[in-house]
Amino acid sequence: MKIIALGETDSLLGHYLAQIRDKSVQKDSMRFRQNMERMGEIFAYEISKTLSYKTVQTETPLGIADCRVLDEPIVLATILRAGLPVHDGLLHCFDGAQNAFVAAYRKYGKGNECDMLIEYQSCPPLEGKTLVIADAMLASGASMLMTYESLVANGEPKHTHIVCPVASRDGVENLSKNLPHKHVTFWVGAIDEELTNHSFIVPGLGDAGDLAFGSKN
Repeated sequence: MKIIALGETDSLLGHYLAQIRDKSVQKDSMRFRQNMERMGEIFAYEISKTLSYKTVQTETPLGIADCRVLDEPIVLATILRAGLPVHDGLLHCFDGAQNAFVAAYRKYGKGNECDMLIEYQSCPPLEGKTLVIADAMLASGASMLMTYESLVANGEPKHTHIVCPVASRDGVENLSKNLPHKHVTFWVGAIDEELTNHSFIVPGLGDAGDLAFGSKN
């Protein structure tokens, strides 16, 4: 799996990343969602540089222009609900893409035992297409691995891009060990070193779903 950490190079992505982490800025849920969407747009632009294009002739009011346009089918997938703002940002750019949605959640048992479960999936056929999976954060990586396996049951993608603004080092290493090396690229804003026993990323940013859409309780 190829890993591209965009936050390691100075750009506006770092500015938006600082704001989604800032506990005072987080009080404005609309601003939090917008910053996640903006980061999704930046990831989309960077991913677009890796895709296939073709030349088409476009008629202007004054003549004919040769233009380079996208030449491969895209499917944008997200893990509900925290990944939705990032997904929206990707969709702003890949506006002709098909879309897939997965509901994954943690089921806690006795003590610290925790299982990841897929409750719902909606996905078009993926065979030969480019798949982009978005989530707000990557903690242990368990939900992303389960989501990937659930999605590729709908066909083998040509290539899969995974997008997360914030990830833990443990989660990235988990994906690296368990995903196809040649056909998956992981795009991340920041990789944080600490992951607690309850799978909280430190410093992280908190619960992205609650920050974007309000508390579940």
